[in-house]
Parts: sequence; C-alpha cells; structure tokens
Amino acid sequence: MTENDNNNIPQHIAIIMDGNGRWAAEQGKPRSYGHQAGVETVRRITAECVRLGVKYLTLYTFSTENWNRPADEVSALMGLVLSSLEDEIFMKHNVRFRVIGDRKRLPDEVQQKLRETEEHTAQNDAMTMVVALSYSSRWEITQAMRDIIAAGEQDITEDVLSRHMQTSFMPDPDLLIRTGGEVRISNYLLWQIAYSELYFCDTYWPDFLEADLHKAIESYQSRQRRYGKTEEQAEAELLNK
Repeated sequence: MTENDNNNIPQHIAIIMDGNGRWAAEQGKPRSYGHQAGVETVRRITAECVRLGVKYLTLYTFSTENWNRPADEVSALMGLVLSSLEDEIFMKHNVRFRVIGDRKRLPDEVQQKLRETEEHTAQNDAMTMVVALSYSSRWEITQAMRDIIAAGEQDITEDVLSRHMQTSFMPDPDLLIRTGGEVRISNYLLWQIAYSELYFCDTYWPDFLEADLHKAIESYQSRQRRYGKTEEQAEAELLNK
C-alpha cells in the first residue's frame, strides 16, 4: 500500500474468519488444528490493523449456530478461547478487548476470563478488538427488542434500536471481509452492515496474510460510498469535508 492509501483506511473492519476446518482437512489434520492456526492469523492481522490505524476490528469467532457442532469441537473451541486470552498481544499493541454475544451460554470459566481481559485492557486506546462470541445478528436484534420493551420505550426509531444493540459502543463497519470462498453473511452484523463495503476472497483464514488484508483495503479504497446519493452528491460531500 502506498502512503496515499493510508489516508483512507477503514476505521472499522469486520471479518468472518472462514475456512479453518477445510484448511485443516486438506492437510489431513483435525478441525481443531485449523482453529489453532487461525489464532496465529488473528495475531498477525491484529498487529497489522493497529499499524495501519484501524480503530475497530470485529471478528466473528463463534456463532449461536456453532453450538450445534460436535461436542468435542465446541469444547476445543472454548479451550482455544481461554488460551488465546492469555495472549499479551492486547498489551503489546495497546489494544482494548470487547465481547459481543450471548455470554450466558458460555462456560463459567470462559465468562470469567472474558471479564478479566476486558477489565485488564480497558485503558488501551490504539484499537478495539471486538470478538463476536456465541453471537448471531438475529439473536442480537431480538434481544434488543426485548430490552426496549423492558425499558418501556414508546417511540421506537432506528437510533433507539441502535442504542440497544450489542455494538452500541462503536461505529458500524466500513468494510466487511469474508475469507474461505463462501459468499454470504451468515447472520453476522445484519443491522450494522447496511452500508458497509463487502469483500469476499477464496483464501482460507489460516492463510490470510497482511498482503491479503491490504488487497481488501485497496478494494475498499477504490469504491465510492454513496449511501443512496448520486455520484455527484457523494463527490461534492467528499470535497467539502
């Protein structure tokens, strides 16, 4: 990426980290091997996002639908979450850690470790890494509506709903990346990505390198975000910033 490219870095990147299991299977390894390799990619991409100046990185780690996977894989994934949270990458790169999702379904030791890591990194301000864990967008929207009803809100607007979303503490994603060759959203941040730029690639997540991240960002930079306006209106607004 050139120096000029760095002037238009997306402030919030969301990623669907797909392909761990298939990557492992092609090497004759168990799926857990692919998930472990995927953690190494998280470390690399997190460090690169900090270097580039990304402010929020949201990673789809474990969906509510993933609870239907074989028990041994779910157990291995929960163990991997625990071991990953021991990683000092948060402090080394000044990264704040946050979680979105239905925590109540997680094992007690995982819930406790999540709280500890959030508290430990609360003052870090270079970037916020958000892990979507036991998360799905339909669950989130349903929960938000329940919270609105419980709060006695009468005038339900887009702003009210957004304030009750799990993601209320951060802006919507500018760029959504999905690795692994699938071209779908898979119940991820459906409310928040209404105007996000989408980028799909065939690379499995364990093989996703800094250069692949750069390609995704360069694709984002080549697009004009119009938000329903004409090209002329969008260009005029950009010039007036």
